[in-house]
Amino acid sequence: MIMAKIQKIWFDRGRIYLQTTDGEELSRPLEAFPVLKDASPEERADFRIGRFGDDIRWEKLDEDIHISSFYVLEEPNLDNEVGRLFRAFPQLNVSEMARYIGINKSLLAKYIYGIKKPSEQRMLQIKDALHAIGQQLLAV
Repeated sequence: MIMAKIQKIWFDRGRIYLQTTDGEELSRPLEAFPVLKDASPEERADFRIGRFGDDIRWEKLDEDIHISSFYVLEEPNLDNEVGRLFRAFPQLNVSEMARYIGINKSLLAKYIYGIKKPSEQRMLQIKDALHAIGQQLLAV
């Protein structure tokens, strides 16, 4: 399957949009790309389309997205166990929790937004970290 090339990129209402050289308009929710979701509008606007027209690069954010990512039909599942935990405690900092657990922030964000599903072992790690923080707070 030969894909069209990326002609235009823009952001609107929590989504990233892409227009191809064939005139096709595709979009994905920013939850599918946690680095972009957390970025400022200025950071999002600072991208370049790759020389083959099939990828987008945000140098300062160290983020790359291939056009094939826009052909995914399913949307992120925001109603998942990790997402519910983080919505219940909005004061949790994703970066610090990821560091505490010992995983990449981007991976934890993908769990939160339902892009990836953690294994049972990883889910236990997340819950154990939350319990440990709770115990530390109780000791105050």
